Amino acid sequence: MGLTDILGQEHIIPELRAADRWEAIDELVGILVAAGKIKPDDRDCVAAVVKKREHSTSTGIGAGVAFPTASTNTIDTLAVAVGRSRKGIEFDSLDKQPVTLVMLVLVPAGQYPKYATLAQALVKLFYSFPFRQAVENAADAEAICNLFGEHERNLIPVEL
Repeated sequence: MGLTDILGQEHIIPELRAADRWEAIDELVGILVAAGKIKPDDRDCVAAVVKKREHSTSTGIGAGVAFPTASTNTIDTLAVAVGRSRKGIEFDSLDKQPVTLVMLVLVPAGQYPKYATLAQALVKLFYSFPFRQAVENAADAEAICNLFGEHERNLIPVEL
């Protein structure tokens, strides 16, 4: 199973409405609920876990990218959502710049070591200017999803 097996068009928001990181997290959690990756009754719990992690240290890693992650016992498999904001979102980033790309990664409790290599590869991919530019210029969720598919081979292979 590869990244594109867990990141489909239904997990991508091509234009986030969020004005800040808290709203962005809520939107991305919401799309995972709509896609059936998170049970509706667990929505608030998952959002709270992600926000708690975000309160401890911002996941705005610079270059217009935020990578909120959390581990939760409410899911059984890795869940990923991507959001894009053409206007930029205040995310308390390391470089103090607005974020245009947000990737939420939820890991089942106790399984983070299994996905650590994937997380590192995704950060590296998002730091690639040509990839970021392609995602920022993509027409829609399908085009963004296709970009991940095209670049998946560049990610370190891991068993998901």
